[in-house]
Amino acid sequence: MLEILVHCRYKIVSTGGTAAALENAGISVTNVEEVTHFPEMLDGRVKTLHPNVHGGILARRDLKHHMEALSGHGISTFDVVVVNLYPFYDKVSSPEGIEFQEGIENIDIGGHTLIRAAAKNHKDVLVVVDPQDYPALLEFLKGTLDDPRFSRYLASKAFDHTTAYDSAISQWFRKENGGDQFSSSLTINLSLKSLLRYGENPHQKAGVYHDKSLSEVNAGGVAAAVQHHGMEMSYNNYLDADAAWSCVSEFTHPTCVVVKHTNPCGVASRDDILEAYRLAVQADPVSAYGGIVAFNVEVDEALAKEIREFRNPTDGETRMFYEVVIAPKYSQKGLEILRGKSKKLRILEAKKHEKGKLSLRQIGGGWLVQESDDLTPEDMDFKVMSEKKALENELRDAEFAWLCVKHVKSNAIVIAKNKCMLGMGSGQPNRLESLRIALRKAGKEVEGAALASDAFFPFAYNDAVEEACQNRISIIVQPGGSIRDEDAIDCCNKYGVSLVFTGVRHFRH
Repeated sequence: MLEILVHCRYKIVSTGGTAAALENAGISVTNVEEVTHFPEMLDGRVKTLHPNVHGGILARRDLKHHMEALSGHGISTFDVVVVNLYPFYDKVSSPEGIEFQEGIENIDIGGHTLIRAAAKNHKDVLVVVDPQDYPALLEFLKGTLDDPRFSRYLASKAFDHTTAYDSAISQWFRKENGGDQFSSSLTINLSLKSLLRYGENPHQKAGVYHDKSLSEVNAGGVAAAVQHHGMEMSYNNYLDADAAWSCVSEFTHPTCVVVKHTNPCGVASRDDILEAYRLAVQADPVSAYGGIVAFNVEVDEALAKEIREFRNPTDGETRMFYEVVIAPKYSQKGLEILRGKSKKLRILEAKKHEKGKLSLRQIGGGWLVQESDDLTPEDMDFKVMSEKKALENELRDAEFAWLCVKHVKSNAIVIAKNKCMLGMGSGQPNRLESLRIALRKAGKEVEGAALASDAFFPFAYNDAVEEACQNRISIIVQPGGSIRDEDAIDCCNKYGVSLVFTGVRHFRH
């Protein structure tokens, strides 16, 4: 690029190290010290912070007194400012880590100031911070790109760049100081990954962004997943894949999760992942068709063949169709087989998203921010409240159901047995209706099963608790905390059902 600028009779001014590199490359360059008539000082901290530089950038060409001021002080104008900031983000986010003082020394001051000055005076000065804009810059300077908004586009991009840079510095300082996650101001640095065909509905434009916050570096998750095959991901694909991946990642045993419209409609854990897959689909094959399938183990040749050939349990003939398959790893043969299932099937490889993150949700005029719901059954005390003490297998089923219900939209009910979801009810305005949906899906398998409720039961008799007991549920797990908890305990005692309180609620809206 610089060769073309020189050919176009632009004078190149640069600082010490960069100037030396340009000279070694045979490019004519003027050292900034010849412009400022002042030596670089303070180990390079002060190089370009001088009126001879910033006057030439900030002067408005359309204001006579600005130009007269430059002339009176012998200052020349600058027409193009190209800056690569110190790599602060890369340094502080490196796996090796960085000493605090080294991080401080990688905070760019002079370059940052040059960018903001040029962007402010973008009517007269072009500012470039992204090498991908070099070709367009050259076309503009040569006169082959005629776009009056080009300089404003570059300025906007420059301010985005410095905002992201400052955000990283702020996050790093807060982390180093052990600051509260809920600081007085919060800036989220997002970088466009890709535009999507449309949003939740065809009339809505959409895109997916990488979260460049320091806390998200190498933290995994669906946004950072590698797509090996299939059509481009849609807005809804991302939402559903995230729901499926978040759910399956919480299980320690080999597990398959099937999701439709962000709700898990099938979950099963088995030592044999093929069996887990079949059971997860059989839990609700109608909903599973066209859904997202997630695994927490490698998809090998045998599993890939099962995914490709498995027939819909409703008719025993139709091959199951999925929008997305997501797993932590694929064998070479497994990936090859899955690619042969469908040209459209999206195959994602993802890393488990780390815990301890903030969860953000937009509301009109603001954002709700909370800690992510990271608690699992291992973090809780399952306290038996009923006269009937739970058997070991019943407690295991209760823990499994409890982990499932955490990922179902409230009001949420999950019925499970032998580490397999039998039925779930989600998103109903009342808990009784969610229960009835779950019972209907579980069918005859409900006898002896565990039932989990994401929140306490407000009523027991002639309501959800009694109806569950009458359907021969063997154990109910819920947070407790209702003023009518004693009614729930009495009801379970009446029917000989174990009742467990967790002390933890898992609302999901």
